[in-house]
Amino acid sequence: MSKKILMIVGDFAEDYETMVPFQTLLTVGHTVHAVCPDKAAGERIKTAIHDFEGDQTYTEKPGHGFALNASFSDVKAADYDALLIPGGRAPEYLRMYPQVLALVREFDAARKPIAAVCHGAQLLAAAGILGGKRVSAYPACAAEVRLAGGEYAEIAIDAAVTDAHLVTAPAWPAHPAWLAQFLALLGTRISHD
Repeated sequence: MSKKILMIVGDFAEDYETMVPFQTLLTVGHTVHAVCPDKAAGERIKTAIHDFEGDQTYTEKPGHGFALNASFSDVKAADYDALLIPGGRAPEYLRMYPQVLALVREFDAARKPIAAVCHGAQLLAAAGILGGKRVSAYPACAAEVRLAGGEYAEIAIDAAVTDAHLVTAPAWPAHPAWLAQFLALLGTRISHD
């Protein structure tokens, strides 16, 4: 059965963490509404490509223009089955929007699946929903996870962790594990017959 998923993005969201989940979820038949505060359907966000090239942290390069297909001002958590939060730099400032935090809290209170990758944990922490949860994120966000009362899951860069209705991962190399666990929470079955 098709699900309706809300994806909250913003300028300089990580390119792969935006494009890949969006396209993957559409491919398996789900509806995904990509929204950004202060932007409407048809507008674009700029993405950034983060690579791991041996430096002390990721490098950042220009990504693509990603078209929003819904307007943030129109969304209500009750209209969606799940929430997806890409990483990158966008969560850093999206957590300053009270409406974004309220949406995250509504999904959490309804125990709807929430998938966050990389810096997406910054939104979960700011929304105050990590108490007692085991959560992965980009390692630089470990302190925020812990300060928000969560247990930071130190897992491989290509792994993911599910705790109740939260699915989290450290970065885009974890897409296969992260998206598989999210699809499992959504009840999506993929057959290889």
